[in-house]
Amino acid sequence: MTDKPIARLAVIGLGMATKPHLEALTELRGRVAVSGVFNRTRAKAEAVQETYGFPLFDSLDAIAADPGTDGVIIATPPNQRADIVAQMAGAGKHILMEKPVERSLAAAQDIVGVCEAAGVTLGIVFQHRFRAGARRLRALINDGALGDLALVRAEIPWWRGQDYYDIPGRGTYARDGGGVLISQAIHVLDLMLSLTGPARAVQALTGTTALHRMEAEDFATAGIEFASGALGSVVATTATYPGEVERLVLDGTKATAVLTGGQLRVTWRDGRTEELGETAGTGGGADPMAFPCDWHRDLIEQFAGAITTGASPRIPGREALRVHALIDAMVRSGADGQLADVEVV
Repeated sequence: MTDKPIARLAVIGLGMATKPHLEALTELRGRVAVSGVFNRTRAKAEAVQETYGFPLFDSLDAIAADPGTDGVIIATPPNQRADIVAQMAGAGKHILMEKPVERSLAAAQDIVGVCEAAGVTLGIVFQHRFRAGARRLRALINDGALGDLALVRAEIPWWRGQDYYDIPGRGTYARDGGGVLISQAIHVLDLMLSLTGPARAVQALTGTTALHRMEAEDFATAGIEFASGALGSVVATTATYPGEVERLVLDGTKATAVLTGGQLRVTWRDGRTEELGETAGTGGGADPMAFPCDWHRDLIEQFAGAITTGASPRIPGREALRVHALIDAMVRSGADGQLADVEVV
């Protein structure tokens, strides 16, 4: 443990997605300090203060003007992000933001541009990359242990009850930017692209099943051509009751890797196998927050260290645009039934 915190962060937005952040920041006491929390509903902020003991900010202006705040964690709904990012970046505050970057690829590009122009660090919360199994798989790919990648399969069979979508704004284009793709599957799709490299083109089918009343899609499937030449498929839904663990399969010329939630199994063609990882929940069932805070803890600590040393965060904003480009192409293809190119970002 260091003699003093490596960074002081404020938390903006205290909705459901903030819980693992608050738990992680509690575990990081002494290494990362919380300068304060802010929520537009004061009662919510006071409840968080009572539970966690973090100080309160009365306004966004107070955060922007606070010389003791190095950066902010923004966990508001996507439609509330642009103005907050502009204000904090303009004040020189580094930004760690919940996914998605924004509701559309174009809006996400604007946010990345604002942060780059202001010279502040922008990191995005894709905590699935911090699981032990995902980290080991990344190392194996870097070492060439799987050989050349040939086939990729991503399966996200999650469940959300109608009560989830009955909350105003959930599953709408105006607040969330869409349905299962941008709100849930984005985590696995980002992890996939971090391992496979960018996608080149997709052919998709999207729609809303009879199991939900919502504006956007609760089901999406697509065939993908990757820039490497590998082929792949994605199936994502929030209509599989009671929800199953997501699964990512990478078939290489030397081995096949299967990442089921946080558990990795690698089978080499010479008969060797390797298994590791955790069995913790992943939020695929009725409780979206049914997972530990460990991944958020490691992500936040790495971000705090990065803004202190000037290093890059593990998941910089510009890199996060790749998954937005893939989702954008899937939505376009699902709408017109045509093969869609994935924008190079």
